[in-house]
Amino acid sequence: MKKLLVSLVLIVSMFRSYADEGMWLPLLLGKQVYDDMVKRGLKLSKEQLYSINKASVKDAVVLFSGFCTGEIVSNEGLIFTNHHCGYGAIAGASSVQQNLLKNGFWAKTKAEEIPADGLYIEFLLQIHDLTQRVEDSLRGLSGSERAARQRELIATLNAEFSDSSKNISARVSPLFKGNQFMAFVYQRYNDIRLAGAPPESVGKYGGDTDNWEWPRHTGDFSVFRAYMGKDGQPAGYSPDNIPLKPKYFLPVSIKGVKTNDYAMIYGYPGSTNRYETSYGVKQKIDIFNPSLVALREIRLKYIFEEMKKDPAVKLKLASSAASIANYWKFYDGERKQLIRHDVYRKKLQEEEKFKKWATGKPEFEHVFTDLSKAYDAWRPYSKHQVYINEGIFGSPLMAFAGTLQQVERAIVKSGGSKDIEAAAGAADKAWSAFIRSEHVVSDKQILAAVLQQFYTDIDQNQHPIGFYSSLKKDFGDLKDPATYKKFADHVFGSSFLLDSIRWRSFVRNPDANVLQNDPAFSAANAFLKNFQGKYLPLLQQFNTRNDEAGRLYLKGILQMDTVKARKLFPDATMTMRVSFGSVKGYEPKDAVTYDHATTMKGVLEKYKEGDYEFDLDPRVRELALKKDFGQYIDKQRQDLVVNFITNNDITGGNSGSPVIDANGNLIGLAFDGNYEALGHKIVFDNAYNRTICVDIRYVLWCIDKVGGAANLIRELKIVK
Repeated sequence: MKKLLVSLVLIVSMFRSYADEGMWLPLLLGKQVYDDMVKRGLKLSKEQLYSINKASVKDAVVLFSGFCTGEIVSNEGLIFTNHHCGYGAIAGASSVQQNLLKNGFWAKTKAEEIPADGLYIEFLLQIHDLTQRVEDSLRGLSGSERAARQRELIATLNAEFSDSSKNISARVSPLFKGNQFMAFVYQRYNDIRLAGAPPESVGKYGGDTDNWEWPRHTGDFSVFRAYMGKDGQPAGYSPDNIPLKPKYFLPVSIKGVKTNDYAMIYGYPGSTNRYETSYGVKQKIDIFNPSLVALREIRLKYIFEEMKKDPAVKLKLASSAASIANYWKFYDGERKQLIRHDVYRKKLQEEEKFKKWATGKPEFEHVFTDLSKAYDAWRPYSKHQVYINEGIFGSPLMAFAGTLQQVERAIVKSGGSKDIEAAAGAADKAWSAFIRSEHVVSDKQILAAVLQQFYTDIDQNQHPIGFYSSLKKDFGDLKDPATYKKFADHVFGSSFLLDSIRWRSFVRNPDANVLQNDPAFSAANAFLKNFQGKYLPLLQQFNTRNDEAGRLYLKGILQMDTVKARKLFPDATMTMRVSFGSVKGYEPKDAVTYDHATTMKGVLEKYKEGDYEFDLDPRVRELALKKDFGQYIDKQRQDLVVNFITNNDITGGNSGSPVIDANGNLIGLAFDGNYEALGHKIVFDNAYNRTICVDIRYVLWCIDKVGGAANLIRELKIVK
């Protein structure tokens, strides 16, 4: 154990960064990594970056509603994050009559700010290294026994470091695939209000065409404010609450950026798997990614068809469509880049070195034999899992119907009225959310298409017993798309889940026969029980074996002599990390060179009146044509810089992260990566990896000149 801990300390504190790869724990930057940051241009001390005793940069960075990052930019709790992070709240506050999503919104006073129900922010208070404590408890255990004990222990530790009376919660994160354990302690604030958002034609300019692409011209930002109780503590929404007084907020620089300027990004990267094996890479290339992409294409086809017909439908489905489309393009690009960069072969080469090292070491020499057996056992069923999650339950109706298993279980197995009442009450809340977002026309088409796709692509031996034979008997030839359309018509026309009167009746008097005879529940249940009964146990076995082999593989890597020549850091786990690099263009292919910045000139060049992706708000276009950019103009270019790129290492979850200069000033918001490096979850590309950022001057211009919200500008500490 001591040898492993020494290796971990070396890794997080001594290896210098050869390129810009690295999502470093701010608590454990170490001398060599910090020195490398200073060599790049950093002017801040380590204590200014991270301290638990004094205000530091980490106190201005928040986990935004569990899926994005935000930053505090004023002493009154003002938050900047990405437009796509606030998209759901903006859409939820909109109506056809007052379409804030389309037209933008700017609160000119705090009283005009709109409560964003369900959003929250979390501040990181402390990080505790619990590796020794956890390892002592897990010593001698492996496989499912170790996994079960680890889950129990983490739950205990989470409770130990939490204090619900102060909205403080702890989450222990296993790092290095379960070879290191850190407790991250957070304080949550739940009263978050929308203070500003640009028109969608700014915040989502370029749509799916430009998503993951450079050059980019997107104003991907939104503005919120956090509130607290008068006692200074977190509190639920109340009109009596006051703006949050943060420990620290980021100054905002409008000096602009140039090539090779230092750039640092703080945030909450969601997940990477840089230590994935060749088996996992092959699985992604051959099965997971192409299956997911094909199924999301089906959903997007029918959603976009309906969104284009009706502004009300567009508003209703906007958030869902954006979410589906974002990772449809990502997984398509990821597969292509993994193939392009020959990642599978490179992983094999790394593993051969490990196997030679592991020879004669009982703990490690069987790692890849075990992995081979695990993948061989699961591979025949792995596509089935994707088709359940992204296909059958890609239909919102099917997804909701599947959750009603809990109600069925309470009725049939419990017999206790309190259990039934609780299950029905929870289902009723979920039903209300489902109905608000459900669009029958597109969902009906999705259901018909995914049922046919499942029938065509999944081994018939894995089909739910009797489902497709009944479909054939009652609705027609299984090779005919009309059969599935007839069935979908039947489901949507007959299900009480879409009838508010019948649903209320069911909630008042839950009846198993009524539920089981409902065509939507019956269909969802057939696929769900088939998977749960036959394939979920196999998946669980695979996950246990894969996790155990992955843990031992990385434990071995940490002990190999060659690790001294490598730079390692823990995979992203939605925990605070810092990456550092430079503002830098790149050359994606022969004879093509990309500058580090884009300007309003490029926005106007892409403009297409009335286009779904490239239209412009009239006020934006008017000011742009006049070159009315005020103090936000880039004097060298005599234009307004819209986006810029850096070579920082980020991933999903970093959306909204502050891009910070050498002096600790906010210069932009990270919001995307580039297509040429979409394999970044698995492998970092030193040559091509870029982070796309919205320039803070464009953000301020939109707030000030477009939105007229000088009140928000006055809150900021602007560095000129």
